[in-house]
Amino acid sequence: MSVKLESDTIGMLLTDVSRLLRGAFDRRINASGVELTPGEARTLIQVALAGGIKQADIAIKLGIEPMTLSTYLDRLEALELVQRVPDPGDRRAKNVVITDTADLALTAIRTEVRELMEQVTVGLEPAAREMLRSSLQMLRDNLQQIDRGTLDKNPAGKNPAP
Repeated sequence: MSVKLESDTIGMLLTDVSRLLRGAFDRRINASGVELTPGEARTLIQVALAGGIKQADIAIKLGIEPMTLSTYLDRLEALELVQRVPDPGDRRAKNVVITDTADLALTAIRTEVRELMEQVTVGLEPAAREMLRSSLQMLRDNLQQIDRGTLDKNPAGKNPAP
């Protein structure tokens, strides 16, 4: 093979970090005593962040099949951590909302995530952590614009390099 690929491009590094972070999160949740699977924990986090979200939107955010999500939601609902309620704007859809009972599980998950991120960011000064967070937000925003087809390919009127 004559084509040489670079392993330390931004895309490759983000892919590796994402995979490794997901694995570390899964292991931490499994070992934590939080009586949720990692998938259920991720689902609970998304519902809590949204403050009420359609099931289809959760599946998209998590990158999972609706049937997998349904299994997670069934268990979270049985544990009284979430509730499915009719969507006022679409009678066919259900919104998922967090219940007060979820506070204990969310607090435990937050503790695990904070401890994990302390380990992950060892060696980064607070300013570097903030710069990384800000840069990742910009990448996420750009990717969302690409998905919608609204990203300005020539921002701030800059001329593309010849």
